[in-house]
Amino acid sequence: MDKQKIGFIGAGNMSRSLIGGLISSGVKHSQIFAADPDSDTRENLKNDFNIQSFADNQDLLKTCDVIVLAVKPQLLKAVTAELPESKNKLFITIAAGIRSENLDQWLGSGQAIVRAMPNTPALVLSGASGLFANTKVSEQQKELAESILRSVGLTIWVNDEKQLDIVTALSGSGPAYFFMVMEAMEKAAEAMGLPADTARLLAIQTGFGASKLALEVDEDPATLRKQVTSPGGTTEQAINVFEQQGLTELFKQAMTAARDRAEQLAKELAS
Repeated sequence: MDKQKIGFIGAGNMSRSLIGGLISSGVKHSQIFAADPDSDTRENLKNDFNIQSFADNQDLLKTCDVIVLAVKPQLLKAVTAELPESKNKLFITIAAGIRSENLDQWLGSGQAIVRAMPNTPALVLSGASGLFANTKVSEQQKELAESILRSVGLTIWVNDEKQLDIVTALSGSGPAYFFMVMEAMEKAAEAMGLPADTARLLAIQTGFGASKLALEVDEDPATLRKQVTSPGGTTEQAINVFEQQGLTELFKQAMTAARDRAEQLAKELAS
């Protein structure tokens, strides 16, 4: 990535997190570009990251080797329709639900396309991204795409594009599930008598600590749960309630609903 020029179409939170991650990982400011129609947004990009920006997406396309399409899924077809057909570029899309086949048609056939499904913890360089490459993507381009997304966290490749819908249901939507668990723990503790700020801090730190432990030790989550759950103890009583209420099945139903919605969106947005 020493000489590659990377351009972002759209300068929202995810683009800003990726730009910041790239700069933190050592990519030169002069290699990063962005395009956005809003002049204030472009000025902020210059002030915050010292990068060049364009008002016109076509100017960015002419300048860059890698184009990160960071616009909302509903806008992607219109945005790509305005781009002239271009060869020898790598296109990375972070728009949920848009299949690589459809994007290839909009851009002109034969494009190298990587679909990426990052999540919001990328904003604090702790993201998890699923990646899929179409057949036109070279190994060098795969490495380049992985380096870009890895600048904000973990990257995992999938071989079947349909699996990205599962990634969407797991890690794409997943932060909301953990926030909801934290929120529920906080409210329960507050209802039992803890001050709200104390309950919130303990719930958040507990979630952070549990995730950090799961990442850093050589044990799976099931084993770690069992290690915390002493027979006849307090944790066991709580776990029993979760099991009686069907927590595992509830998560399966919820994530299936999220995956199904991703599949439905793909069909809707393809037209």
